[in-house]
Amino acid sequence: MKIGDKVNFLSSTGGGTIAGFKGKDIVLVEDADGFQIPTSIHDVVLVGSSNDYSTTKVVSAKMKQGGESVAESKSIKAMMAEGLDEEETVSPADELVDINREVTFKAPVEERKGGNQLSCYLAFVPLTPKEMTTTRFEVYVVNDSNYYIHFLYTTAENTAWTLHADGEVEPNTQLFLEEIGREDLNNMLKIGFQLTAYKRDKSFLMKPVVDVQFRLDPVKFYKLHTFRDTPFFHHPALLYTLVENDVVARSISQDVQTLKQQFAKRADHAEPQAPAQADGNDYQRRYDNGKKGNPFAAKHAGQEVVVDLHANALLDTTAGMSHADILHYQLDKFKETMEAYKSKKGQKIVFIHGKGDGILRQALIKALNYQYKRCTYQDASFQEYGYGATQVTIK
Repeated sequence: MKIGDKVNFLSSTGGGTIAGFKGKDIVLVEDADGFQIPTSIHDVVLVGSSNDYSTTKVVSAKMKQGGESVAESKSIKAMMAEGLDEEETVSPADELVDINREVTFKAPVEERKGGNQLSCYLAFVPLTPKEMTTTRFEVYVVNDSNYYIHFLYTTAENTAWTLHADGEVEPNTQLFLEEIGREDLNNMLKIGFQLTAYKRDKSFLMKPVVDVQFRLDPVKFYKLHTFRDTPFFHHPALLYTLVENDVVARSISQDVQTLKQQFAKRADHAEPQAPAQADGNDYQRRYDNGKKGNPFAAKHAGQEVVVDLHANALLDTTAGMSHADILHYQLDKFKETMEAYKSKKGQKIVFIHGKGDGILRQALIKALNYQYKRCTYQDASFQEYGYGATQVTIK
């Protein structure tokens, strides 16, 4: 140290310039006010000195020898004030990482047991379940399988289709499609859903392409009990099955001309069957040809055609269908049968509709009176069909 060097006190704040020495161990430090403060030479540290014996220089040199660098010769207190002591040491390996590079790694899909059977649903989830008269709804596609699914979600008005959404759903997850209000429901009465299933980076069993069309019942969206708890959402939801355990849901879209040809062919080639014994309450299909949804069976005497219009005879499942949906489907089957046989004069057709509350029978009678006026009808044989069957004769 020499006169004129700037120093800081170690044991207290402050410092100044060396004005002189008293003996070997005392240095006179002149502060900013001109006062000279006798201080032990061991209680001061040089600041900003260019001498090689500067304490800061010595520390800096030692750190450089150890492979580290010091930005400036500053006290620890000054470094803390400026945040320099919080700088992290960067290793050579870290310097090789490009932080701007896009992350492309994806963890492999976790498959669950039983997920190799394809199951997929269309879900409507109310945003405010306690306010059913005003709430809006979120629409999701639910993929409950180990397959990726690529889908098309559409609605139809008459024969014109409108695309609402398309994309890919990852395995065992659900994807938001859109938000709708009740004002949108009348434009969504007929919904179509097409999907293909596949796996990535591994072999898989090929699944058939799913093409499902179904009717939406707006009345259900006003009833809280139609929305039920599911394992897919925290709130109750209304689910429409598209495919479940590899079984595709029955679609309302069918080629009427093809059906006519098939029905006529089946009726002409059906094997005779013995009539069943009726007990007045038995409305099971009397002449089942072995497959649901195919309502024609010929009777050995007179080649009567028997059509069972019960929902459980026409449909594999009525899940997601309202009473109105089922009635429309039954009437469609009735009209398809009448169209298939309307040119065969003398043909007798027995429609088994059941007793019930008479709604289906009334609808059939109304259609016969207005659309098939040339045909006659009467109650079918009680002994053979019980109550709840109508025989129609083509004229």
